[in-house]
Amino acid sequence: MRIAVAGGTGAVGRLVVTLAEAAGHEVRVLSRSTGVDLEHGTGLDLTGVDVVIDASGVQTASAKRSVEFFTKVTGHLLAAEADAGVGHHVALSILGAAHAPHGYYAGKAAQEHAVSAGRVPWSILRAAQFFEFAHQVATKVGPLVIVPAMRSQPLAARDVAARLVEIAEAGPMGNAADLAGPREVRMVELTRAWWAATGSRGRVIEVPIPGGFGRAIRSGAILPGPDAQLTTHTFEEWLCAETAVS
Repeated sequence: MRIAVAGGTGAVGRLVVTLAEAAGHEVRVLSRSTGVDLEHGTGLDLTGVDVVIDASGVQTASAKRSVEFFTKVTGHLLAAEADAGVGHHVALSILGAAHAPHGYYAGKAAQEHAVSAGRVPWSILRAAQFFEFAHQVATKVGPLVIVPAMRSQPLAARDVAARLVEIAEAGPMGNAADLAGPREVRMVELTRAWWAATGSRGRVIEVPIPGGFGRAIRSGAILPGPDAQLTTHTFEEWLCAETAVS
């Protein structure tokens, strides 16, 4: 199978590339490093591709910027797929994005709408936050390490990548079962564990984010439902492997 990975050099995309190649698939990376500008649609040629996995992303907390990015990228990908006869578009979204369409999540909600309304047969995988967020969401302010108050059920990015490859192999399924980690935690707990394991200095505290987004991530709106697929790799296992490498 020929699989094109949009955002194939990102945190999840590069794992998708590795796992897809290991499974014997021919993989084409769609990123600026390979001459493809997804947002502007330049260099995008999907001739001969069977499946596109969209793991692209943008670094922003702005709802306007996020919606702009994901709307443009999805539009360009779907148009190129239709022209090339690609039979399956797989999109990675965030669990609960439609229930908390604020900031970055607003773009993911727009992406979901565009994919489901498009002409190309599709699958959408909504995944919970990654274990990597334990240190990515933290902001150092003097002696304090500030983490947003958030209820989550995070998982390893590699498990997300593996599921994306499985969906690509299985064929279009519409809304796939949500994917989340083995247990609910508060993000501050994971950040404290990461800080301690890496010997970093600072007092880790939890601070509520104001507005609708803050209320949503505190209320459990981004937690999986009873029909979600849960992974088995724990944060402790992931942290042990990460700190052993570093």
